[in-house]
Amino acid sequence: MKWMKNLKTYTPPAFTVIRDNDRCIRCKACVEQCSFDATFYDEEEDKVWNWDSNCVSCNRCAAICPTEAITIEKRDYSYRRNYSWESHIDGLKKRAIFGGTPVVSMGNDKPYKIYWDHMLLNASQVTNPSIDPLREPMELKTFLGKKPHSISVENVSLKTKLSPQLELDVPIMFAAMSYGALSYNVVEALGRAAKEMGTFYNSGEGGLNKDHYKFKGNIIVQVASGRFGVHKPYLDVGSAIEIKIGQGAKPGIGGHLPGEKVTETISETRMMPQGSDAISPAPHHDVYSIEDLRQLIYALKEATEYTKPIIVKIAAVHNVAAIASGITRAGADIICIDGFKGGTGASPQVIRDNVGLPIELALAVVDERLRSEGIRQDISIIASGGIRNSMDVVKAIALGADAVYIGTAALLAIGCTMCQQCHTGRCAWGITTQDPHLSKRVNPDIASERLINLLKVWSLEIKETMGAMGINSIESLRGNRLNLRGIDLSDRELEILGILPAGE
Repeated sequence: MKWMKNLKTYTPPAFTVIRDNDRCIRCKACVEQCSFDATFYDEEEDKVWNWDSNCVSCNRCAAICPTEAITIEKRDYSYRRNYSWESHIDGLKKRAIFGGTPVVSMGNDKPYKIYWDHMLLNASQVTNPSIDPLREPMELKTFLGKKPHSISVENVSLKTKLSPQLELDVPIMFAAMSYGALSYNVVEALGRAAKEMGTFYNSGEGGLNKDHYKFKGNIIVQVASGRFGVHKPYLDVGSAIEIKIGQGAKPGIGGHLPGEKVTETISETRMMPQGSDAISPAPHHDVYSIEDLRQLIYALKEATEYTKPIIVKIAAVHNVAAIASGITRAGADIICIDGFKGGTGASPQVIRDNVGLPIELALAVVDERLRSEGIRQDISIIASGGIRNSMDVVKAIALGADAVYIGTAALLAIGCTMCQQCHTGRCAWGITTQDPHLSKRVNPDIASERLINLLKVWSLEIKETMGAMGINSIESLRGNRLNLRGIDLSDRELEILGILPAGE
């Protein structure tokens, strides 16, 4: 058969496409929709075939099949069993064949402990009655920025000058994901949802398409080491400016957008040559100390006339508490701590899977360090990297966060199936691609509606949970670790998290 020449044999296929030929009507929808060349039609045999080696389990074919003739299954491990090696054999072979380190997408998928799942929430009973969120007001409004240690009031007027603040109707924002990593329609949907829900979306490190300046008032703009797309109008359109020092999925590694994703529009937005790889170096060329960082913070404040809060985003690493203290004293208004379960469009696999800390531990130690130094009011904390549901949001705020970023959760809401092929630019669902044919698969009307629905439902769940805890404002939940209990955690883990064991 003519398709045999394309069969890849260097590693066994990870997935098997099972096709019910009695149901298959040869409509060829799966052939037209597969962006990974895993399906083709043989006219001589009038049959649809699959190259299992190319299948990434995006499930696009199964979703659009009109007769439900397709099923994707994970293949059983095909080598002789050896538990020390079986998760490494394919990676070793690929490195030997291609002479390069594998680049991967999405978040760390190793089976590390997820601390959110080992924390339980308190509930009110008799002495501290619960609150019915349907009948009593519940306040989710959040302000991010430096807070005064004291205030002065005269004649019922506030005399104390407040620092610039971000005002959120819900304590949830859309994380930094650049135009280039994401398609135009996805960015459009994020902007619409942020505007509708009274929150913010982060432009990521790739600048901002002129079409999306209309979302001014709901945008956080990012300044990364590559300075792609950074200019005065870009800074002015943001409600806050985020300096990206590190990212949870790849601490110590710069950004990378493959050249095949740098189309004419992306080139114009990022102010770089079309078709060239967009590489942000690991360090900022002008930041090698806390003093250097302070200069950049105040340069950005001065460039925007001290009207916008400055965020510094760092990856969760082993000395994160001391770093956060330095960032606070350097003049940042907000710090984003990104855990190692954060997503990524492209990261070296070895970095994604082995470097960094869980956001739960990093958040707890940062909040505790800032409180012990008496500077917690000087900065707000955003938790990021692995926020999966509304209860993760509640637990993050109880651990000390003021708000959270969600990235992967937002993409899943739009339609992502986590096939982990973002870096290829061939996303079958039109989310992480610049291919105009594929990008049209995301309808921004539907995508924004899904994002709005997600935040509305999460907000309702947060309110109901707060009501069960006898709390009527998000401010009363922040840093309230007495409402958390650990289960199946060691004494040392409980100590780091600053929570009591279940039963106490």
